[in-house]
Amino acid sequence: MTFCRDSKFKITGAALALLALAFVAPAQGQDAGLSEGAVGGYAVVPTNIIYPGEEIGQNQLRELEVTNPNLAGGYARSIQEVEGRVAKRTLLPGRTIPVSALREPFAVKRGNSLRLTFTIGGMLISASGTPMQDAAIGDVIKVRNLDSGVIVTGTVMGDGSVQVVAR
Repeated sequence: MTFCRDSKFKITGAALALLALAFVAPAQGQDAGLSEGAVGGYAVVPTNIIYPGEEIGQNQLRELEVTNPNLAGGYARSIQEVEGRVAKRTLLPGRTIPVSALREPFAVKRGNSLRLTFTIGGMLISASGTPMQDAAIGDVIKVRNLDSGVIVTGTVMGDGSVQVVAR
């Protein structure tokens, strides 16, 4: 693109000011919208210190409107996302709660008694056992059969039992 001097195309001071105003005004309008909380909804923050392993209750949480346009994503946006989950690390009051810092509560606890089930075809075998580790629903864990002392591997089910896998 080339520019040449031509007496037909003169930019006056008023035209230049109007052109500058056209570029600046929309940017100021966007900044005003950001300060009014139009950035991204809400974020959940703790009202007190929550320690690792602690189950989070609704009375420990508060929703705040997000007004910072530079806030990194990945944080909890509603109390329902956080309530009933367990903290993996210390959560500080007034700070957003990263979803990665939460886990589901354990469905089975090490040393407690539970029911082992094994299904093959139409036959169901059931026994009592004790898990070797804490685990959430869907985790594959080792469980000691209390009757035989044999350690088996199985998947934790929603009802707190363990479905044993065939070898």
